[in-house]
Amino acid sequence: MWIDKNRSWIGTVLLGGFALPHIWTRVIIVTAISVAVTVLYREVPAFHFNITPTPFALIGLPLGIFLGFRNNTAYDRFWEGRKLWGALVNTSRSFTRQLLTLLEFQHDATDADPDALAAFERDMVRLVIAYVHALRHHLRDSDPFEELARILPAEVAESFRGEENVPIAMLQHMADKLVLARRKNWVHPFHVIVLEESLTSMTDIQGACERIKSTPIPFSYTVLMHRIVAGYCTLLPFGLESTIGWATPVVVMAISYAFFGLDAIGDEIEDPFGEDVNDLPLHAISRMIEINLRRRIKDDGPEPLRPTRGVLS
Repeated sequence: MWIDKNRSWIGTVLLGGFALPHIWTRVIIVTAISVAVTVLYREVPAFHFNITPTPFALIGLPLGIFLGFRNNTAYDRFWEGRKLWGALVNTSRSFTRQLLTLLEFQHDATDADPDALAAFERDMVRLVIAYVHALRHHLRDSDPFEELARILPAEVAESFRGEENVPIAMLQHMADKLVLARRKNWVHPFHVIVLEESLTSMTDIQGACERIKSTPIPFSYTVLMHRIVAGYCTLLPFGLESTIGWATPVVVMAISYAFFGLDAIGDEIEDPFGEDVNDLPLHAISRMIEINLRRRIKDDGPEPLRPTRGVLS
């Protein structure tokens, strides 16, 4: 995610944003076409056929509305993803607090070793940390096992290899460990419900994230927008040349930059869990969760993730 806000207004206008690397070839092609059309209009009279600006004015307004609608839809997906990861931050902190405060020996506990209980609490908190990282990798279709090996014992991390959905397997593993704690009477039956609700919240958050990831904006709608924008910008010089003459390439370049840029922004934020510049900083969020949770169990944690050239991954 682009987070550098220290630039001046002029610096932001001239250097800010990352749409141009995605669209500069399209803008150059359309501008080159407009230059060729302008030259042909001036040098080849037979080529001079006039398309008035009226059709482009009629099409431009609804096209802008449709692009705005698509970008609003993409931003809704982006913002929902951010809210879900905000909920994951709160749920992981709450679950850690519950583990450290609600787990205690009952009067009929079968194993009343304080060290065993403390080790169980630490293992559960580390599982929560590993789950957050595993969910990030799951949403980005990357391999989580290097991260899991850093947090969990080798045998525990390897036990998840081969799972189709590693985060769900980890939630089941945490639930199984809570069952063992209940059987040892390390937790009051009323508190089991509270701990289970936290695991259920994590499951709900993951399911909602998977829904966003697996259900993109309908492809036919995206293709139609791409085609209309491309056709509009390509034909635009034919409607402007007779009115503005040699200024046509400049005006076409400005208008095509606006339309292609809006089109590209919708594509970029449609999947908020990706690794584009404007996608959510899942790595930074998961690192922050790890730092917060490790401090609760007096573990040494990593340093917070810092932005690179104004971009937080």
